[in-house]
Amino acid sequence: MQTILGANGQIAEELAKELKLNYTSDIRLVSRKPKKVNDTDTLFAANLLNSKQADEAIKGSDIAYFTLGLPMDSKMWEEQFPLIMQNVITACKKRGTKLVFFDNTYMYPQNDAVLTEKSIFEPVGRKGEVRKKITNMLLQEMEQGDIEAVICRAPEFYGPGRTQSITNTFIFDAIKANKKLKVPLSDHKLRSLIWTPDASRATALIGNTPDAYGQTWHLPIDENRVNYQQFIKLASEVYGKELNYVVIPKFVFSIGALFSQRAKELQELLPRYAHNNIFDVSKFKNRFPEFKTTTYKEGIMQIKAETQEIV
Repeated sequence: MQTILGANGQIAEELAKELKLNYTSDIRLVSRKPKKVNDTDTLFAANLLNSKQADEAIKGSDIAYFTLGLPMDSKMWEEQFPLIMQNVITACKKRGTKLVFFDNTYMYPQNDAVLTEKSIFEPVGRKGEVRKKITNMLLQEMEQGDIEAVICRAPEFYGPGRTQSITNTFIFDAIKANKKLKVPLSDHKLRSLIWTPDASRATALIGNTPDAYGQTWHLPIDENRVNYQQFIKLASEVYGKELNYVVIPKFVFSIGALFSQRAKELQELLPRYAHNNIFDVSKFKNRFPEFKTTTYKEGIMQIKAETQEIV
C-alpha cells in the first residue's frame, strides 16, 4: 500500500491519480477530512499532530508521501510542522515504511545563484527557517541510516485545478476575472515554475524507483526559462488577446503588510522575485531522460481549456 499524507491539496490529488494510473490501486489518503480521488482509494481521517494517529495512518504502508501543507501562517508553521515531521519520521521508522518528502525551496538563498541539490540553506524569514529545520530533521535520519527516505524538491507552482501560487493568483485568477494581471517586483527576471501535474508525476516516479532513495532530487521543469514579461506574452498568444499587467513594487507590498496578514506573510518570499530564479534539474533529467516535461505553452493551454470547461 502507498499512503499520501496531507491528501487534500493539488499535489496530493495529482499524485493519487498518477499512482493509480501507473503503480498501484492500493492507495490510502490521509488528512483530517480526506476525499477520494480514485474509486479504489481508502480514506483515513487523522491529525498528524497526534503521534498515535500518525502511526495508525502509516501502519501497513510500503511508501508514505509527505505532501502536507499549512496555511501561510509563520506561527502555525513553527508550532506544527516540526511536530508533524517528527511524528511521521517516528511512525515510518517503526513500521518500516519508506518516506517520500515533497519539499519546497523556501530554505534556499533568495539571490541569483543557480540552485542545485547541493545548494546551502540560507533561508529568509520564519517560514524558510521552518522548512530548513524539518528538512534537516529528515536529512539527519537519512544520513544515520535510520530511515529509507527521499526528498523531492519543487520550485514555485503553476497549474490547473486548485493550484495555489503567486503565479496562479496574480496571473491566471486575474485572467479568469477579466482583471489586470500583476507581477511582483520585476517582469524581466527569469523564473523557474513547475507544472503541478509534472511535480506529482515525478514524485511518484522517484517514490517507486528504489535506487532514488537516500538523496535529494530537484523535480523537472520546462528549462526554457522565461521572465514574467515573456510568460504573459505567451499567455496572450494562447488566449488570443492582449493581457495587460502591472509590476507591483516592493513598497506597495510593504504598505499592504500593514493592513493584511496575508500580505505580511508574503514579505519573506518577495526577494526571489528581484532576482533570476534558476532551479537546476539536470540530475533528474540525466537519471530519467524519458520523462516528458510539460512546456509553458502546453500548461497555459491546459489552464485555458479547463477555464472554458468550467464556463
